[in-house]
Amino acid sequence: MTPRRKRMAIALGIIAVVGAATALVLNAFQSNLVFFYTPTQIAAKEAPSGRTFRLGGLVVAGSVKREGVNVRFEVTDTAQTVPVQFSGILPDLFKEGKGVVAQGQLENGVFQAKEVLAKHDENYMPPEAAQALKNAAQANAKAAATLVTGP
Repeated sequence: MTPRRKRMAIALGIIAVVGAATALVLNAFQSNLVFFYTPTQIAAKEAPSGRTFRLGGLVVAGSVKREGVNVRFEVTDTAQTVPVQFSGILPDLFKEGKGVVAQGQLENGVFQAKEVLAKHDENYMPPEAAQALKNAAQANAKAAATLVTGP
């Protein structure tokens, strides 16, 4: 084998190894990518079916029903509401009327949560959830103003 062919074989081998490593990293990144959706986006069918994503908003007051370690509750962004089912121990800071982010999948209109995260103090809320609540409040205010003043 000539020196030129050796260099070419080494270069092709390096390119193949780098390509395989890049493909593995991108595949791992894609499978671990989790998007955030609000109840309004879920009602508009923007959330993926059969894929894990995060749902965020406020826990509806009076909606928490406990049966052992199984918990059902509703999450709202003040415009839409999504029922959530969770099996496990909820965080200590989980309360009705407080912010929550749940990770799981949507099945038959019910969000099956695998993990539930509660905010860590009274001032914190994930930026996406805060923006979604702000947008929903603005939409509700516009709708109320339209009802009062007419079209």
